[in-house]
Amino acid sequence: MKILHTDCLVIGAGLAGSAYALRAARSALSVELLSLSEPLAANSDWAQGGIIYDTTTDPQALARDIFAASDRTANPAAVEHLVREGPRAVEELLLDELHVGFDRSAAGELDLTREGGHSARRIIHAKDATGHAILSAVAARVDATPQISRRAGWVAIDLLTLSHNSDDLADRYQPLTCFGAYVLDTSTGETVAIVAKKTILATGGLGQIFLHTTNVPGSVGHGVAMAYRVGARLIDLEYVQFHPTVFAKKNAARFLITEALRGEGAVLLNARGERFMDAVDPRGSLASRDVVARAIKQELAASGEPHALLDLSAMTPEFIRDRFPTIYERCRENGLDITREPIPVVPAAHFACGGVHADLSGRTSVRHLNAIGETGCTGLHGANRLASTSLLECLVSAKFAALADAAEIERDTFRLPDPREWESPTREADPVLIRQDMLQIQHTMWNYAGVVRSPKRLTRARRILLELREEIQSFYRGCRLTRELIELRNAIQTALLVVHAASLNPRSKGSHYVVEEA
Repeated sequence: MKILHTDCLVIGAGLAGSAYALRAARSALSVELLSLSEPLAANSDWAQGGIIYDTTTDPQALARDIFAASDRTANPAAVEHLVREGPRAVEELLLDELHVGFDRSAAGELDLTREGGHSARRIIHAKDATGHAILSAVAARVDATPQISRRAGWVAIDLLTLSHNSDDLADRYQPLTCFGAYVLDTSTGETVAIVAKKTILATGGLGQIFLHTTNVPGSVGHGVAMAYRVGARLIDLEYVQFHPTVFAKKNAARFLITEALRGEGAVLLNARGERFMDAVDPRGSLASRDVVARAIKQELAASGEPHALLDLSAMTPEFIRDRFPTIYERCRENGLDITREPIPVVPAAHFACGGVHADLSGRTSVRHLNAIGETGCTGLHGANRLASTSLLECLVSAKFAALADAAEIERDTFRLPDPREWESPTREADPVLIRQDMLQIQHTMWNYAGVVRSPKRLTRARRILLELREEIQSFYRGCRLTRELIELRNAIQTALLVVHAASLNPRSKGSHYVVEEA
């Protein structure tokens, strides 16, 4: 088994992982950066709406909006940290260093937009492809940084801990400590051990455990599942945010319809052409995501219609094509002219508000293991995330985790033994069985642990998933590792953790909505 040594092992190359890698490299640290596939295959790349920046008018207004969106459950320290440090993090990396091409006025001022749950226009954007503009600039800088080794197509299997993976029996008595991970190089099928002083979970979200999602393929909660297996503390996993507006034309692929459309005047209608959100919330179509997603779900359940409609008639055709070119083109490719017709939309799994418990420097309950971005949970989002906070959280959590790690690596000594050899069977896994098991997970989560939950639904989900886990574990132990098999193993574990967390929380808060049973 090949063993690589590095200062920092970053698992996940979205915005959080890539920004961390840049910060760590600036402190003269060596970095191994893993991604499931190509550099831009991350949820960050698919982010449309924007990133919060301008809070100069009233910084505390943003804090109030985050608290309101979270259903009053957000961690005050995490909120204050983001509000104070967020604009500086954007300036340092995106504006001053990388000169990301955000939209500007004729006078050169940054164009500010507003999204659901926001009380002011404070979000900067690059048309409707903000995540791509940001991540592509960051990824290019990563690839130009000698201290960073990008490992595309390398999939983390399990974390290394002194308790489980050292041949020195005395290591069992050390505090729970991570020192890297076993990793599969999918191009060769070889299992590699990467030994690291600091290991950073930046694996993104878990939306792919649901049937309908805005997340990129592979987003099954890899970091959550790996952290759980070594005993890390997890928190708030019941709070899975469903984005209210995902393209829903029959026989067409689902894709995100940014909330910024509603920020610019689009409104939700039912099949009768009625603005049903006005009777649900004073903010109407600009209510927070959990409120809008449930309202759409309830409207569709009552009417029997397959989708709601997003009406853009308040905007001119020229504005729509200029401000939202990506959505305009994708809808046009599916036979829909959004300058003349409303967009059919439904909710879909979007963002994990919970995850691996982390402090404001990314530290988890396991020594030398960090969790940042969507994988980590500082309590910033509480029960529901405010729009356009996710990219900002990636920058802030990456910055402060890297700074803390650099200081500790300079100061501390690290126990870094050679891990035990990895042994893997040679029998090939049946891809049909993997696909079928993944579909069963996704259907179960969507039907019984989705937008609206009940104790009976969650009990049924748990029973189905527990039985399925036994089959998957036997399957996993008997077959040669592949990316798909690793994803299936992590998906079933993450799904069970979400259902367990939801079952323990009888109170409806934010994105966790529980109905009484008859």
